[in-house]
Amino acid sequence: MTTTKTYSQVWDLDVFFKGGSDSEELRTHLDAVKQQIGELESLASATQTPTSVDEAGKILHVIDEIKNTAKNLREAGAVIGCFLAANTKDKKALILQAEVGTLGARFQTAVLKIKQVVAKTEESIWKELLATEQLSQFDFILQEWREEVQLKLSEEEESLITALSVDGYQGWGQLYDQLVGDITIEMTVDGEEKKLSVGQANNLSSHADVSVRKEAFEKLEEAWETKEDFFASTLNHLAGFRLAVYEKRGWDSVLKEPLMKNRMSQETLDAMWGAISANKGPFAQYLKRKAELLGNENMNWYDLDAPVTSSTKEMSYQEGAEFILEHFGKFGPELESFSRKAFEDSWIEAEDRANKRPGGFCTGMPVSEQSRIFMTYSGSMSNVATLAHELGHAFHSYALRPVHYMNRQYAMGVAETASTFAEMIVADASVKAAETQEEKLALLEDKIQRSVAFFMNIHARFLFETRFYEERKNGVVPAARLNELMAEAQKEAYAGALDTVHPHFWASKLHFYITGTPFYNFPYTFGYLFSLSIYAKAIAEGESFEQKYMALLRDTAVMSVEDLAMKHLGEDITKEEFWAKGVALCVKDVEEFLKIASEER
Repeated sequence: MTTTKTYSQVWDLDVFFKGGSDSEELRTHLDAVKQQIGELESLASATQTPTSVDEAGKILHVIDEIKNTAKNLREAGAVIGCFLAANTKDKKALILQAEVGTLGARFQTAVLKIKQVVAKTEESIWKELLATEQLSQFDFILQEWREEVQLKLSEEEESLITALSVDGYQGWGQLYDQLVGDITIEMTVDGEEKKLSVGQANNLSSHADVSVRKEAFEKLEEAWETKEDFFASTLNHLAGFRLAVYEKRGWDSVLKEPLMKNRMSQETLDAMWGAISANKGPFAQYLKRKAELLGNENMNWYDLDAPVTSSTKEMSYQEGAEFILEHFGKFGPELESFSRKAFEDSWIEAEDRANKRPGGFCTGMPVSEQSRIFMTYSGSMSNVATLAHELGHAFHSYALRPVHYMNRQYAMGVAETASTFAEMIVADASVKAAETQEEKLALLEDKIQRSVAFFMNIHARFLFETRFYEERKNGVVPAARLNELMAEAQKEAYAGALDTVHPHFWASKLHFYITGTPFYNFPYTFGYLFSLSIYAKAIAEGESFEQKYMALLRDTAVMSVEDLAMKHLGEDITKEEFWAKGVALCVKDVEEFLKIASEER
């Protein structure tokens, strides 16, 4: 008889570098990375534009040096990021993060120099080089290099931008983390006085007691308001830096960079939002019905995550892990065995405690070929779904292990595909495992909440950010105006279904302050709807689909999303029809919810 191991809720980081932010091993590693970057800088200075196909070997050598340096730099940065997420008071980790930022800027400058030189290759020689045995596997990434160089400024100007960004807009992003880390919410929960971090207070949004939800929301809103000028200044400077760079490059649209980064066309983005906007009616209807079930006429922001039944199911961390593994196993053996290893080897930080960063993430350690998952687990089915979501990210990295590191740099939209796919396996399983109609209603509602998040909440973020950047072009946008823009975006995105909104959402959401990925919003919705098509295929084909799924994941970093969809799904995603099919699948959940809600009440 197999005995299930008790899974730790605290991750193991000592396997990478013992001793946390005081680690001597980490210090030695960073010193070695610094030396590697120095060598890469020398190589960049010595690299010359190829004049013959015989120089393919030299380019391959350069690519391998970039790969080795990138992996070591990424390993250090990811582990230090984990230190800070687990303890926002870790001041040594903060200093180390700044050091990695400086090293990263030097690395990017050296790589840019190499790209600039290689991209000048004469067209006929370029084609011959990409056809060689050494370089053919890098065809897509090298073409991207060439196109990127043509769209950017000179090597000297881009190097200056990169250098200034360390204490410029990256510094503003780091300041945001510090500001949030300093916020403490004091309130009574279940008869106990508590001092909560932002992440812990956010988890109360799904508390069964409306007075607790409302108090947590109001105290968080008050905390954001108290520091709103600091957050507004941070957001404005971050955006101002980005806009100044775009202007120098001659880029008119603020969406140019995020679309390039996501290997997506404007037509695809427009088609996706068009299909969603045209089909929001059922979701607005769901929100109104939910408000009625909670005793209100219309929906309040603090009730969006409220449970709709008194018997909301909760799972301990151990139970949640076992539920995930059971249903991952029904999809395929590789996903299940990989995830079991993540639990058994303590890859996950889930403990509910103070001084943790809000939110959840998955980060990869490319040298160790491992991942680490961060979240705060409090027992809700939504937490179980989040855990499955982050394991999906980790599985994506696992699927890419046979691929050269330079061909693993997939865009955010397709990154969210793997995570959302894993989340759907668990969400569907939860609904099917419901023992009563009341429980089924609660689990269906949890599933629909994700559709509302992707179609409405993410849309509000996209509308806000688009409009904020347009106004920022004309000067600083004050906190009061940011509140107005946010409230307007929420009312529009939620199709008029909200009675109260969250005007300081712009201050509360980390994604607006992430410097490496502009418009950290629409790729979530892309991934959600794109994964619905993949999920439909998985259901139709059963366990045999897992290898096809892994093949799709391996292609995510070497083609545009349009080509990926055509190759693996046979679909044209520049058309609204593709996206409307996905939305229609989500509407079925709403219809079932409304049917049960009318029968039960």
